[in-house]
Amino acid sequence: MFLYIYSTVSLLTLHIHIIIFNISKCPAAIFDYLRNVYHCEVVRILFARDKNGPGMSVASRQHSQESFEQAPMYVAVMTYLGFGIVTLFGYFRDFLRAVDLEKCHVAQERQEQKDFVPLYQDFENFYTRNLYMRVRDNWNRPICSLPGPVFDLMERVSDDYNWTFRLTGKTIHNVINMGSYNYLGFAENNTDFLKTVADVTHQYGVGVSSTRQEIGNLSIHEELEKLVANFLGVEASMIFGMGFATNSMNIPALVGKGCLILSDELNHTSLILGARLSGATIRVFKHNNMQSLEKMLREAICSGQPRTHRPWRKILIMVEGIYSMEGSVVRLPEIIALKKKYKAYLYLDEAHSIGAVGPSGRGVTELFGVNAADVDVMMGTFTKSFGAAGGYIAGKKELVDYLRNHSHSAIYATAMSPPVTQQIIRAIKCIMGNDGSTEGERIRQLAKNIRYFRARLKEMGFILYGNDDSPVVPVLLYMPGKVVAFAREMLERKIGVVVVGFPATPITEARARFCLSAAHTRAMLDQVLHFMNEVGDTLCLKFSRRKYSSQPDLHE
Repeated sequence: MFLYIYSTVSLLTLHIHIIIFNISKCPAAIFDYLRNVYHCEVVRILFARDKNGPGMSVASRQHSQESFEQAPMYVAVMTYLGFGIVTLFGYFRDFLRAVDLEKCHVAQERQEQKDFVPLYQDFENFYTRNLYMRVRDNWNRPICSLPGPVFDLMERVSDDYNWTFRLTGKTIHNVINMGSYNYLGFAENNTDFLKTVADVTHQYGVGVSSTRQEIGNLSIHEELEKLVANFLGVEASMIFGMGFATNSMNIPALVGKGCLILSDELNHTSLILGARLSGATIRVFKHNNMQSLEKMLREAICSGQPRTHRPWRKILIMVEGIYSMEGSVVRLPEIIALKKKYKAYLYLDEAHSIGAVGPSGRGVTELFGVNAADVDVMMGTFTKSFGAAGGYIAGKKELVDYLRNHSHSAIYATAMSPPVTQQIIRAIKCIMGNDGSTEGERIRQLAKNIRYFRARLKEMGFILYGNDDSPVVPVLLYMPGKVVAFAREMLERKIGVVVVGFPATPITEARARFCLSAAHTRAMLDQVLHFMNEVGDTLCLKFSRRKYSSQPDLHE
């Protein structure tokens, strides 16, 4: 009965939103006010664009291509209302569990251990047991095929409201993959393309079972490091077997106590973990906000360390090339200018940008036309554009030599698997055109897909975040009920999407995150767009109040 009431209230909330959405099209006073506010914002944006003029710099032009449109006020109100209703029912169900009127499935303390220090904090698990469990079927879906542009899913159902799942034995075939980081389409099983990988597997096996400092240093590891350095245009590079550990285990080797880290507020968890493990002082500046960064740099130089006011041993600025939740691109030329002005160091994480942006896939340094030597530490991963695993650190030879002797990943971690190493070599050679293929062919296809997909979604009326060159395309859904409904409706139409909500995003900015690939055909994208338009109308997801031309180049 309580579950019926809970579902009824959630459905009522969705109907109230649809009513308000339709009312918004009428000339009511509150919506006239919202339209006036929006009109002022458009005038401001247009004025800023005209002020830059046609001769604006690459950095200014890239920044002007980023969009972070705000939703109407009623959307925020309905989002908070939805979370409020779900939270109230969560506390009510916790009460029912406490008095044994509802069975508790979640892990809890044993009765004889009630006086011990609690192992499971009830409040910390509140979101998991009362909110996440209701929608858990939208994540961790079992895939039973190659995760290329399409894949197969194993169908599963739950008999206890997502606490457990059982497989039905059926397979959902040819689901279009819009969630994987397969930017250049190298997650493939073409035997002609993978012949060199198969040969290396026969020669070296699949594992090394040793660190590179002992007996795990293979010739193909050194070949890959030279190839990465040549590809990036730097003196040297070093590879690691895990992308996450490339950040979390190397940052502590570069900075420590007495050092200052200035970190973008939207940096990845691996960067945050590495900064915390280092013992350095961490200060967070607003996302891509140069005024906030410069203010912190100026204060750091003027005031020095707390209490002692001694100068900082190092000041390290940590940013990402493309931010994976927002789809925004770092303002690299301006950050380099600030770094030089205040004698700081720059750590650039290109996990999502290397291979995906720039005319030849060399990342944001190529996109902005800056010198790679101006970036002190270049980091990237092979897990996305290269269809493999692991990561790298690149820069001056002194930096790489230092990390070989001080990095925990270099000293204690097992060396990269030989077939993975060869897959990365194959991918980089293909990007560079060294294997006989046309240089940059996949990169150009990816860029076409990105522009086409983003432009069509904007025309439909969806609110998108990020840069027009970013392969990460966040579509804002806002309300928790819509997030769940969107993922389920798209899967019914054989479209696999990734939906993200609180606490991974701000509470009012839940979204679906699309990842474009060079392997997506125009027919695939048109099919996804067709169903996006259909589901967007059904769930009332078209919140944008801006008008976009079908020919943006002519419009500009």
